[in-house]
Amino acid sequence: MTLTPQSVRSELARIRLPDGRDIVAADMVRALTVDGGTVSFVIEAESPEQAQRLGPVREAAEAVVRAMPGAVEVRVILTAHGPAPKKPEPPSLKIGGHPTPQQGPIMPAGVDRILAVGSGKGGVGKSTVASNLAVALARAGRRVGLLDADIYGPSQPRMMGVSKRPASPDGKTIIPLKAHGVTMMSIGLMLPEEKAVVWRGPMLMGALQQMLTQVEWGELDALIVDLPPGTGDVAMTLCQRSKVTGAIVVSTPQDVALLDARKALDMFQVLKTPVLGLVENMSSYVCPNCGHEAHIFGEGGVQREAEKLGLPFLGALPLSLETRVAGDSGTPIAAGEGPMADAYAALAARFIGGGMA
Repeated sequence: MTLTPQSVRSELARIRLPDGRDIVAADMVRALTVDGGTVSFVIEAESPEQAQRLGPVREAAEAVVRAMPGAVEVRVILTAHGPAPKKPEPPSLKIGGHPTPQQGPIMPAGVDRILAVGSGKGGVGKSTVASNLAVALARAGRRVGLLDADIYGPSQPRMMGVSKRPASPDGKTIIPLKAHGVTMMSIGLMLPEEKAVVWRGPMLMGALQQMLTQVEWGELDALIVDLPPGTGDVAMTLCQRSKVTGAIVVSTPQDVALLDARKALDMFQVLKTPVLGLVENMSSYVCPNCGHEAHIFGEGGVQREAEKLGLPFLGALPLSLETRVAGDSGTPIAAGEGPMADAYAALAARFIGGGMA
C-alpha cells in the first residue's frame, strides 16, 4: 500500500466515535499531510468537553496509521473548536427617553435653516411632499437634510429607499444615511418596520431631541422636518426646543382637510413659528387616457385660504399615480424626469428664490 493522504484517510475511517460515526465522516480529520514516511494530522473535536473524552480515539488513530506500511513517524494532535471569537459589538444606542435639560432653543451645528412640514390631518401627502421637496432642493444644488419626525408612522425610509440601521461609533453620536443626495434620519431606521412605537409624550420629546442634537448632520443649507399630522407633542417640542426657521403646511383642497389645516396654522401661530406658506396637494387629476382634468378633492381651496390669511401660496401639486408608485419603490418622483419632477423642481426654485432654502 502506497502511503498517501487518501490511503491514510481510508485507514482513519475505521476509527469510530462513541456515537458510531467514523472520524473521517464526522469531518474531524484536519491538516493531513504525508511527507515521505512522516504522517501528520489533527483530530478536531466539536467542543473542549468532547476533546477531553476522545483520548482513546486519538491513540487508536495514531496506532492504525503507525501500522501502515511505510509509516515511520506519526504526529497526531487532538484539539477542539473554541467558541467563535466574538465580534466587538457596536456601542448600545437607545432612542427615546425623557428629554435632557437644554439652554434655550437649539440649532444643530452646521445647519442653516430648519423647515417644518406639517399638516392638520393625515392622508394629505405631507410626507410625500417633504421627501420630494428635499430631493428637488438637492438636485438644485442645495445641501439638504431630511428628518422623519413622524415617530408613530415613519414612512421616509420606504419613500427614500433606505433600510440600513444608522451607525453609532460611540453610543451617542448617530451617523445619518444618504439617499438621492439627501442626508436623512428616521426613527423607522432604528426599529423593525412592523414594530409599533408605543411611547408617551416624554419619550417622543426625548427621541426628537436626540435626532436633532446627536445626529451628525454636517453642513446643511436646510433641514426639512417631516412632522406627524396634527398638533401634538412632537410639533410643539420641535418649535419650542429648536430654532425653526419656518413651517410649510400641506393640505388637499377639500373643506374637511382645510378645517384641520387651519388648526395646524393656529398651532404654529401660538408657538410663534413663522408660516412660510401653504402647499395644495392632490389639486387635480389628469386622466392618462383621455387627458381630462378632474378636481377630485375640490378646486383652489388652499390658494383661497392662503389669500384669506395673507400667507404665501407655494404651489399646487396634482394627484399622480406615478408619485405613489415612485414613493413605494424608494425613488421619489422628484429624482427623475417628467411633469411631476418638474412640479417639485418649480416648488424648490420658489423656496430658493424666496430665500427659504
